[in-house]
Amino acid sequence: MLTIAVVDDEATARKMMGRILTKAGYKVETFAGGLPFLRRMEQDPFDLVFLDLQLPEMGGMEILSHIKFIQHWTQVIIVTGHGSIDNAVEATKQGAFQYLTKPCRSKDICQIAELGREKVVQHQENQRLRSMAGQKNLVRGFIGNSKAMQAIFATIAKVAQVNCNVLLEAETGTGKQLTARAIHDLGQRKDSPFVYFNCGGFTEELICSELFGHEKGAFTGADSCKIGLLESASGGTVFLDEIGEMPMSMQVKLLHVLQERQIMRVGGIRPVKLHIRIIAATNRDLQDSIRRGTFREDLYYRLNVVTIRLPRLSERREDIPLLIHHFIAKANKAFSRDIKGISPRALEQLMAYDFPGNVRELENIIQHAAALTEGDRLTIKDLPSRFRKLGLLYGDIEELLPMEEMEKRYIARVLSRTGYNLKAAVSILKVSRTTLWRRIKQYGIAFPDESGK
Repeated sequence: MLTIAVVDDEATARKMMGRILTKAGYKVETFAGGLPFLRRMEQDPFDLVFLDLQLPEMGGMEILSHIKFIQHWTQVIIVTGHGSIDNAVEATKQGAFQYLTKPCRSKDICQIAELGREKVVQHQENQRLRSMAGQKNLVRGFIGNSKAMQAIFATIAKVAQVNCNVLLEAETGTGKQLTARAIHDLGQRKDSPFVYFNCGGFTEELICSELFGHEKGAFTGADSCKIGLLESASGGTVFLDEIGEMPMSMQVKLLHVLQERQIMRVGGIRPVKLHIRIIAATNRDLQDSIRRGTFREDLYYRLNVVTIRLPRLSERREDIPLLIHHFIAKANKAFSRDIKGISPRALEQLMAYDFPGNVRELENIIQHAAALTEGDRLTIKDLPSRFRKLGLLYGDIEELLPMEEMEKRYIARVLSRTGYNLKAAVSILKVSRTTLWRRIKQYGIAFPDESGK
Protein backbone atom coordinates (compact mmCIF):
# COMPACT_ATOMS: atom_id res chain seq x y z
CA MET A 1 0.00 0.00 0.00
CA LEU A 2 1.20 3.51 -0.82
CA THR A 3 2.46 5.38 2.25
CA ILE A 4 1.93 9.13 2.63
CA ALA A 5 3.31 11.66 5.11
CA VAL A 6 1.63 15.01 5.81
CA VAL A 7 4.04 17.57 7.30
CA ASP A 8 2.32 20.76 8.47
CA ASP A 9 2.59 22.73 11.71
CA GLU A 10 -1.02 23.93 11.33
CA ALA A 11 -3.03 21.33 13.26
CA THR A 12 -6.37 21.90 11.49
CA ALA A 13 -4.89 21.68 7.98
CA ARG A 14 -2.76 18.66 8.95
CA LYS A 15 -5.65 16.68 10.42
CA MET A 16 -8.01 17.59 7.57
CA MET A 17 -5.55 16.42 4.90
CA GLY A 18 -4.73 13.25 6.82
CA ARG A 19 -8.43 12.43 7.15
CA ILE A 20 -9.10 12.99 3.42
CA LEU A 21 -6.18 10.82 2.31
CA THR A 22 -7.01 8.05 4.79
CA LYS A 23 -10.59 7.98 3.53
CA ALA A 24 -9.24 7.69 -0.01
CA GLY A 25 -7.53 4.45 0.98
CA TYR A 26 -3.96 5.54 1.69
CA LYS A 27 -1.81 4.73 4.71
CA VAL A 28 -1.14 8.17 6.22
CA GLU A 29 1.06 9.53 9.00
CA THR A 30 1.03 13.19 10.04
CA PHE A 31 3.85 15.33 11.49
CA ALA A 32 3.83 18.79 13.04
CA GLY A 33 7.49 19.48 12.30
CA GLY A 34 10.34 18.63 9.97
CA LEU A 35 12.72 16.96 12.46
CA PRO A 36 10.37 14.20 13.70
CA PHE A 37 9.29 13.61 10.10
CA LEU A 38 12.88 13.20 8.85
CA ARG A 39 13.74 10.81 11.69
CA ARG A 40 10.77 8.68 10.64
CA MET A 41 11.63 9.05 6.94
CA GLU A 42 15.14 7.70 7.53
CA GLN A 43 13.75 4.58 9.21
CA ASP A 44 11.13 3.73 6.59
CA PRO A 45 10.83 6.16 3.64
CA PHE A 46 7.42 7.36 2.50
CA ASP A 47 6.22 7.16 -1.10
CA LEU A 48 4.45 10.54 -1.08
CA VAL A 49 4.96 13.58 1.13
CA PHE A 50 2.63 16.57 1.42
CA LEU A 51 5.05 19.22 2.72
CA ASP A 52 4.21 22.68 4.02
CA LEU A 53 6.93 25.14 3.02
CA GLN A 54 6.43 27.39 6.05
CA LEU A 55 7.67 25.39 9.03
CA PRO A 56 9.20 27.02 12.14
CA GLU A 57 12.17 24.82 12.95
CA MET A 58 13.35 23.85 9.47
CA GLY A 59 12.41 25.29 6.07
CA GLY A 60 10.50 23.25 3.54
CA MET A 61 13.24 23.60 0.90
CA GLU A 62 15.80 22.12 3.31
CA ILE A 63 13.45 19.25 4.16
CA LEU A 64 12.91 18.65 0.42
CA SER A 65 16.66 18.20 -0.04
CA HIS A 66 16.81 15.70 2.82
CA ILE A 67 13.87 13.73 1.37
CA LYS A 68 15.52 13.44 -2.04
CA PHE A 69 18.78 12.35 -0.41
CA ILE A 70 17.05 9.62 1.61
CA GLN A 71 14.93 8.31 -1.30
CA HIS A 72 15.17 10.17 -4.58
CA TRP A 73 11.95 8.83 -6.09
CA THR A 74 9.68 9.90 -3.20
CA GLN A 75 7.11 12.29 -4.69
CA VAL A 76 6.90 15.56 -2.75
CA ILE A 77 3.83 17.80 -3.04
CA ILE A 78 4.46 21.31 -1.73
CA VAL A 79 1.58 22.89 0.24
CA THR A 80 1.71 26.65 0.58
CA GLY A 81 -0.32 29.82 0.89
CA HIS A 82 -1.09 32.15 -2.02
CA GLY A 83 1.69 34.50 -0.97
CA SER A 84 4.41 31.87 -1.46
CA ILE A 85 3.56 30.49 -4.88
CA ASP A 86 6.93 31.64 -6.24
CA ASN A 87 8.66 29.54 -3.59
CA ALA A 88 6.47 26.57 -4.48
CA VAL A 89 7.42 26.91 -8.15
CA GLU A 90 11.07 27.05 -7.16
CA ALA A 91 10.59 23.88 -5.10
CA THR A 92 9.29 22.03 -8.17
CA LYS A 93 12.49 23.01 -9.95
CA GLN A 94 14.42 21.48 -7.05
CA GLY A 95 12.64 18.14 -7.35
CA ALA A 96 9.15 18.58 -5.91
CA PHE A 97 6.43 16.78 -7.89
CA GLN A 98 3.68 19.41 -7.66
CA TYR A 99 2.28 22.06 -5.36
CA LEU A 100 -1.07 22.92 -3.79
CA THR A 101 -2.21 26.27 -2.49
CA LYS A 102 -4.17 26.65 0.72
CA PRO A 103 -7.00 26.27 1.38
CA CYS A 104 -6.84 22.83 -0.32
CA ARG A 105 -9.97 21.22 -1.71
CA SER A 106 -10.59 17.52 -1.07
CA LYS A 107 -10.87 16.90 -4.81
CA ASP A 108 -7.50 18.50 -5.51
CA ILE A 109 -5.79 16.60 -2.70
CA CYS A 110 -7.06 13.23 -3.94
CA GLN A 111 -6.35 14.03 -7.56
CA ILE A 112 -2.75 15.03 -6.96
CA ALA A 113 -2.26 12.04 -4.65
CA GLU A 114 -3.38 9.76 -7.49
CA LEU A 115 -0.99 11.43 -9.91
CA GLY A 116 1.82 11.02 -7.40
CA ARG A 117 0.81 7.41 -6.87
CA GLU A 118 1.04 6.78 -10.62
CA LYS A 119 4.57 8.19 -10.65
CA VAL A 120 5.61 5.97 -7.73
CA VAL A 121 4.07 2.85 -9.27
CA GLN A 122 5.71 3.63 -12.59
CA HIS A 123 9.09 3.97 -10.88
CA GLN A 124 8.64 0.72 -8.96
CA GLU A 125 7.61 -1.12 -12.13
CA ASN A 126 10.61 0.25 -14.01
CA GLN A 127 12.87 -0.86 -11.15
CA ARG A 128 11.34 -4.33 -11.27
CA LEU A 129 11.83 -4.53 -15.03
CA ARG A 130 15.42 -3.31 -14.78
CA SER A 131 16.09 -5.97 -12.16
CA MET A 132 14.54 -8.69 -14.31
CA ALA A 133 16.32 -7.48 -17.42
CA GLY A 134 19.58 -7.46 -15.49
CA GLN A 135 19.24 -11.05 -14.39
CA LYS A 136 21.41 -13.42 -16.35
CA ASN A 137 19.09 -15.53 -18.49
CA LEU A 138 19.94 -19.13 -19.18
CA VAL A 139 19.94 -18.24 -22.87
CA ARG A 140 21.98 -15.22 -23.91
CA GLY A 141 20.05 -12.63 -25.88
CA PHE A 142 16.60 -13.82 -24.85
CA ILE A 143 14.27 -11.66 -22.78
CA GLY A 144 11.44 -13.49 -21.10
CA ASN A 145 10.23 -14.86 -17.78
CA SER A 146 6.98 -16.44 -18.92
CA LYS A 147 6.32 -20.14 -18.42
CA ALA A 148 6.46 -20.64 -22.18
CA MET A 149 9.95 -19.17 -22.42
CA GLN A 150 11.22 -20.93 -19.30
CA ALA A 151 10.18 -24.21 -20.93
CA ILE A 152 12.08 -23.22 -24.08
CA PHE A 153 15.18 -22.33 -22.03
CA ALA A 154 15.06 -25.73 -20.31
CA THR A 155 14.75 -27.53 -23.66
CA ILE A 156 17.64 -25.57 -25.16
CA ALA A 157 19.84 -26.45 -22.18
CA LYS A 158 19.10 -30.17 -22.61
CA VAL A 159 19.46 -30.25 -26.41
CA ALA A 160 22.73 -28.31 -26.28
CA GLN A 161 24.39 -31.21 -24.47
CA VAL A 162 23.30 -33.78 -27.06
CA ASN A 163 25.04 -33.88 -30.44
CA CYS A 164 21.92 -34.25 -32.59
CA ASN A 165 20.22 -32.32 -35.38
CA VAL A 166 17.47 -29.91 -34.33
CA LEU A 167 14.44 -28.54 -36.17
CA LEU A 168 13.03 -25.18 -35.07
CA GLU A 169 9.42 -24.56 -35.95
CA ALA A 170 8.80 -20.85 -35.54
CA GLU A 171 7.20 -17.82 -37.12
CA THR A 172 9.31 -14.93 -38.33
CA GLY A 173 10.47 -12.68 -35.50
CA THR A 174 10.28 -15.25 -32.69
CA GLY A 175 14.02 -15.71 -32.24
CA LYS A 176 15.05 -18.64 -34.45
CA GLN A 177 18.62 -17.47 -34.91
CA LEU A 178 18.96 -16.64 -31.21
CA THR A 179 17.79 -20.15 -30.35
CA ALA A 180 20.18 -21.79 -32.78
CA ARG A 181 23.05 -19.69 -31.48
CA ALA A 182 22.15 -20.53 -27.88
CA ILE A 183 22.18 -24.28 -28.60
CA HIS A 184 25.62 -23.83 -30.16
CA ASP A 185 27.01 -21.65 -27.36
CA LEU A 186 25.80 -23.92 -24.57
CA GLY A 187 27.14 -27.09 -26.18
CA GLN A 188 30.52 -28.71 -26.71
CA ARG A 189 30.93 -27.00 -30.10
CA LYS A 190 30.88 -23.49 -28.62
CA ASP A 191 34.54 -22.81 -29.51
CA SER A 192 34.03 -23.83 -33.14
CA PRO A 193 32.34 -21.85 -35.96
CA PHE A 194 28.63 -21.02 -36.07
CA VAL A 195 27.55 -20.57 -39.70
CA TYR A 196 24.22 -19.12 -40.86
CA PHE A 197 22.61 -19.68 -44.25
CA ASN A 198 19.14 -18.69 -45.48
CA CYS A 199 17.78 -21.28 -47.91
CA GLY A 200 15.07 -19.04 -49.34
CA GLY A 201 15.30 -16.99 -52.52
CA PHE A 202 18.39 -18.64 -54.08
CA THR A 203 18.84 -20.80 -57.14
CA GLU A 204 20.04 -24.38 -56.82
CA GLU A 205 23.40 -23.43 -58.37
CA LEU A 206 23.98 -20.65 -55.85
CA ILE A 207 22.93 -22.77 -52.88
CA CYS A 208 25.17 -25.58 -54.05
CA SER A 209 28.15 -23.27 -54.46
CA GLU A 210 27.61 -21.54 -51.12
CA LEU A 211 27.10 -24.74 -49.12
CA PHE A 212 29.53 -27.11 -50.83
CA GLY A 213 32.13 -24.75 -52.31
CA HIS A 214 33.89 -25.36 -55.63
CA GLU A 215 37.23 -26.19 -57.14
CA LYS A 216 39.17 -23.81 -59.35
CA GLY A 217 37.86 -23.99 -62.92
CA ALA A 218 34.67 -25.83 -61.94
CA PHE A 219 32.64 -23.35 -64.01
CA THR A 220 33.08 -20.06 -65.82
CA GLY A 221 34.29 -17.46 -63.35
CA ALA A 222 35.61 -19.99 -60.80
CA ASP A 223 39.09 -18.49 -60.76
CA SER A 224 40.05 -20.02 -57.43
CA CYS A 225 39.06 -22.74 -55.02
CA LYS A 226 36.24 -21.77 -52.64
CA ILE A 227 35.53 -23.45 -49.30
CA GLY A 228 31.77 -23.93 -48.78
CA LEU A 229 29.87 -23.00 -45.65
CA LEU A 230 29.44 -26.62 -44.57
CA GLU A 231 33.17 -27.24 -44.77
CA SER A 232 34.05 -23.92 -43.12
CA ALA A 233 31.90 -24.88 -40.11
CA SER A 234 34.01 -27.97 -39.38
CA GLY A 235 33.58 -28.92 -35.74
CA GLY A 236 30.82 -26.37 -35.26
CA THR A 237 27.18 -25.70 -36.15
CA VAL A 238 25.42 -24.86 -39.40
CA PHE A 239 22.08 -23.07 -39.07
CA LEU A 240 19.89 -23.52 -42.16
CA ASP A 241 17.09 -20.98 -41.94
CA GLU A 242 13.90 -21.32 -44.01
CA ILE A 243 14.70 -24.96 -44.82
CA GLY A 244 11.20 -25.35 -46.23
CA GLU A 245 12.18 -23.06 -49.12
CA MET A 246 15.04 -25.29 -50.30
CA PRO A 247 14.54 -26.66 -53.84
CA MET A 248 13.73 -30.38 -54.00
CA SER A 249 16.92 -31.21 -55.93
CA MET A 250 19.02 -29.56 -53.19
CA GLN A 251 17.10 -31.49 -50.55
CA VAL A 252 18.44 -34.70 -52.09
CA LYS A 253 22.01 -33.42 -51.84
CA LEU A 254 21.54 -32.25 -48.25
CA LEU A 255 20.10 -35.64 -47.32
CA HIS A 256 23.24 -37.29 -48.73
CA VAL A 257 25.39 -34.95 -46.62
CA LEU A 258 23.47 -35.88 -43.46
CA GLN A 259 23.72 -39.59 -44.24
CA GLU A 260 27.36 -39.76 -45.31
CA ARG A 261 28.76 -36.84 -43.28
CA GLN A 262 30.80 -35.71 -46.24
CA ILE A 263 30.53 -33.37 -49.21
CA MET A 264 31.92 -33.08 -52.68
CA ARG A 265 32.92 -29.61 -53.81
CA VAL A 266 31.52 -28.55 -57.18
CA GLY A 267 34.05 -29.77 -59.74
CA GLY A 268 35.85 -31.82 -57.11
CA ILE A 269 36.89 -35.48 -57.23
CA ARG A 270 37.65 -36.18 -53.57
CA PRO A 271 35.02 -36.13 -50.78
CA VAL A 272 35.57 -33.88 -47.77
CA LYS A 273 34.67 -35.30 -44.37
CA LEU A 274 32.38 -33.19 -42.18
CA HIS A 275 32.01 -33.00 -38.43
CA ILE A 276 29.13 -30.55 -38.01
CA ARG A 277 25.80 -30.17 -36.32
CA ILE A 278 22.79 -29.09 -38.38
CA ILE A 279 20.08 -26.85 -36.92
CA ALA A 280 17.28 -26.12 -39.38
CA ALA A 281 14.38 -23.70 -39.03
CA THR A 282 11.12 -23.17 -40.83
CA ASN A 283 7.95 -21.12 -40.55
CA ARG A 284 6.13 -23.64 -42.75
CA ASP A 285 4.18 -26.74 -41.80
CA LEU A 286 6.64 -29.31 -43.14
CA GLN A 287 4.19 -32.15 -42.62
CA ASP A 288 1.83 -30.37 -44.99
CA SER A 289 4.72 -29.76 -47.41
CA ILE A 290 5.46 -33.51 -47.35
CA ARG A 291 1.84 -34.27 -48.22
CA ARG A 292 1.98 -31.82 -51.12
CA GLY A 293 5.23 -33.31 -52.35
CA THR A 294 7.39 -30.21 -51.86
CA PHE A 295 9.52 -31.52 -49.01
CA ARG A 296 11.20 -34.90 -48.62
CA GLU A 297 9.92 -37.02 -45.76
CA ASP A 298 13.30 -38.76 -45.27
CA LEU A 299 15.04 -35.38 -44.96
CA TYR A 300 12.40 -34.24 -42.49
CA TYR A 301 13.15 -37.16 -40.16
CA ARG A 302 16.88 -36.60 -40.49
CA LEU A 303 16.49 -32.99 -39.42
CA ASN A 304 13.98 -33.26 -36.60
CA VAL A 305 15.72 -35.58 -34.17
CA VAL A 306 14.52 -32.93 -31.71
CA THR A 307 11.88 -30.35 -32.63
CA ILE A 308 11.57 -27.06 -30.75
CA ARG A 309 8.51 -24.91 -31.37
CA LEU A 310 9.08 -21.28 -30.43
CA PRO A 311 6.00 -19.50 -29.07
CA ARG A 312 4.50 -16.48 -30.77
CA LEU A 313 4.64 -13.24 -28.80
CA SER A 314 0.85 -13.39 -28.43
CA GLU A 315 1.36 -16.69 -26.57
CA ARG A 316 3.60 -15.07 -23.96
CA ARG A 317 2.02 -11.68 -23.41
CA GLU A 318 3.35 -11.45 -19.87
CA ASP A 319 6.81 -10.89 -21.37
CA ILE A 320 5.69 -7.78 -23.30
CA PRO A 321 6.39 -5.20 -20.53
CA LEU A 322 9.86 -6.66 -19.98
CA LEU A 323 10.58 -6.64 -23.72
CA ILE A 324 9.34 -3.05 -24.00
CA HIS A 325 11.69 -1.94 -21.24
CA HIS A 326 14.57 -3.78 -22.93
CA PHE A 327 13.84 -2.15 -26.30
CA ILE A 328 13.48 1.30 -24.70
CA ALA A 329 16.94 0.84 -23.18
CA LYS A 330 18.31 -0.12 -26.61
CA ALA A 331 16.60 2.88 -28.23
CA ASN A 332 17.97 5.23 -25.58
CA LYS A 333 21.46 4.05 -26.38
CA ALA A 334 20.97 4.14 -30.16
CA PHE A 335 19.20 7.52 -30.29
CA SER A 336 20.92 9.19 -27.29
CA ARG A 337 17.57 9.58 -25.54
CA ASP A 338 16.53 9.32 -21.88
CA ILE A 339 13.10 7.71 -22.13
CA LYS A 340 12.08 6.39 -18.72
CA GLY A 341 9.11 4.19 -19.56
CA ILE A 342 5.71 3.88 -21.21
CA SER A 343 2.28 5.20 -20.23
CA PRO A 344 -0.44 2.81 -19.00
CA ARG A 345 -2.62 3.63 -22.04
CA ALA A 346 0.14 2.83 -24.54
CA LEU A 347 1.09 -0.34 -22.65
CA GLU A 348 -2.53 -1.50 -22.69
CA GLN A 349 -2.73 -1.04 -26.44
CA LEU A 350 0.40 -3.12 -26.94
CA MET A 351 -0.72 -5.80 -24.48
CA ALA A 352 -3.95 -6.23 -26.46
CA TYR A 353 -2.25 -6.40 -29.88
CA ASP A 354 -1.63 -9.78 -31.57
CA PHE A 355 1.82 -8.96 -33.07
CA PRO A 356 1.82 -10.89 -36.36
CA GLY A 357 5.50 -9.91 -36.66
CA ASN A 358 6.21 -11.14 -33.12
CA VAL A 359 9.15 -9.76 -31.08
CA ARG A 360 10.76 -8.17 -34.13
CA GLU A 361 7.59 -6.14 -34.75
CA LEU A 362 7.47 -5.01 -31.12
CA GLU A 363 11.06 -3.80 -31.33
CA ASN A 364 10.24 -1.88 -34.50
CA ILE A 365 7.23 -0.25 -32.81
CA ILE A 366 9.31 0.85 -29.80
CA GLN A 367 12.05 2.22 -32.05
CA HIS A 368 9.41 4.17 -34.00
CA ALA A 369 7.91 5.59 -30.80
CA ALA A 370 11.31 6.39 -29.27
CA ALA A 371 12.38 8.26 -32.38
CA LEU A 372 9.24 10.43 -32.44
CA THR A 373 8.41 11.07 -28.78
CA GLU A 374 8.93 14.54 -27.38
CA GLY A 375 8.61 13.50 -23.74
CA ASP A 376 10.50 11.27 -21.33
CA ARG A 377 8.10 8.36 -21.71
CA LEU A 378 6.23 6.78 -24.59
CA THR A 379 2.53 7.56 -24.96
CA ILE A 380 -0.24 6.43 -27.29
CA LYS A 381 0.51 9.42 -29.53
CA ASP A 382 4.00 8.08 -30.20
CA LEU A 383 2.83 4.67 -31.41
CA PRO A 384 2.11 3.94 -35.09
CA SER A 385 -1.25 5.21 -36.33
CA ARG A 386 -2.94 1.78 -36.22
CA PHE A 387 -2.72 1.81 -32.42
CA ARG A 388 -4.20 5.27 -32.11
CA LYS A 389 -7.24 4.04 -34.06
CA LEU A 390 -7.90 0.96 -31.97
CA GLY A 391 -9.47 2.61 -28.90
CA LEU A 392 -9.36 -0.71 -27.09
CA LEU A 393 -10.00 0.28 -23.50
CA TYR A 394 -9.97 3.85 -22.27
CA GLY A 395 -11.26 5.93 -25.16
CA ASP A 396 -9.28 8.51 -27.07
CA ILE A 397 -7.91 10.58 -24.17
CA GLU A 398 -4.65 9.59 -22.55
CA GLU A 399 -5.18 8.68 -18.91
CA LEU A 400 -2.69 8.22 -16.12
CA LEU A 401 -4.00 5.34 -14.04
CA PRO A 402 -2.64 3.53 -11.00
CA MET A 403 -1.36 0.01 -11.65
CA GLU A 404 -4.16 -1.52 -9.56
CA GLU A 405 -6.80 0.28 -11.64
CA MET A 406 -5.15 -0.96 -14.83
CA GLU A 407 -5.16 -4.52 -13.49
CA LYS A 408 -8.79 -4.21 -12.41
CA ARG A 409 -9.90 -2.99 -15.85
CA TYR A 410 -7.90 -5.63 -17.67
CA ILE A 411 -9.26 -8.49 -15.54
CA ALA A 412 -12.79 -7.16 -16.03
CA ARG A 413 -12.21 -7.00 -19.77
CA VAL A 414 -10.90 -10.57 -19.94
CA LEU A 415 -13.85 -11.82 -17.89
CA SER A 416 -16.27 -10.02 -20.18
CA ARG A 417 -14.61 -11.40 -23.33
CA THR A 418 -14.72 -14.97 -21.96
CA GLY A 419 -18.35 -14.74 -20.86
CA TYR A 420 -17.21 -14.75 -17.22
CA ASN A 421 -15.80 -18.25 -17.61
CA LEU A 422 -13.20 -18.48 -14.84
CA LYS A 423 -11.39 -21.41 -16.42
CA ALA A 424 -10.93 -19.52 -19.69
CA ALA A 425 -9.92 -16.32 -17.87
CA VAL A 426 -7.32 -18.21 -15.79
CA SER A 427 -5.84 -19.63 -18.99
CA ILE A 428 -5.53 -16.17 -20.58
CA LEU A 429 -4.26 -14.33 -17.49
CA LYS A 430 -1.78 -17.11 -16.59
CA VAL A 431 -2.70 -17.00 -12.88
CA SER A 432 -4.18 -19.59 -10.54
CA ARG A 433 -7.95 -19.75 -10.02
CA THR A 434 -7.40 -18.76 -6.38
CA THR A 435 -5.41 -15.67 -7.36
CA LEU A 436 -8.04 -14.63 -9.92
CA TRP A 437 -10.86 -15.06 -7.42
CA ARG A 438 -8.92 -13.02 -4.85
CA ARG A 439 -8.47 -10.20 -7.38
CA ILE A 440 -12.17 -10.27 -8.28
CA LYS A 441 -13.10 -9.85 -4.63
CA GLN A 442 -10.38 -7.23 -4.03
CA TYR A 443 -11.50 -5.04 -6.92
CA GLY A 444 -15.22 -5.66 -6.45
CA ILE A 445 -15.67 -6.89 -10.02
CA ALA A 446 -19.33 -7.77 -10.45
CA PHE A 447 -20.60 -10.68 -12.53
CA PRO A 448 -23.76 -10.19 -14.64
CA ASP A 449 -25.91 -11.99 -12.08
CA GLU A 450 -23.87 -10.57 -9.14
CA SER A 451 -23.39 -14.12 -7.91
CA GLY A 452 -19.86 -14.57 -9.17
CA LYS A 453 -20.63 -18.12 -10.24
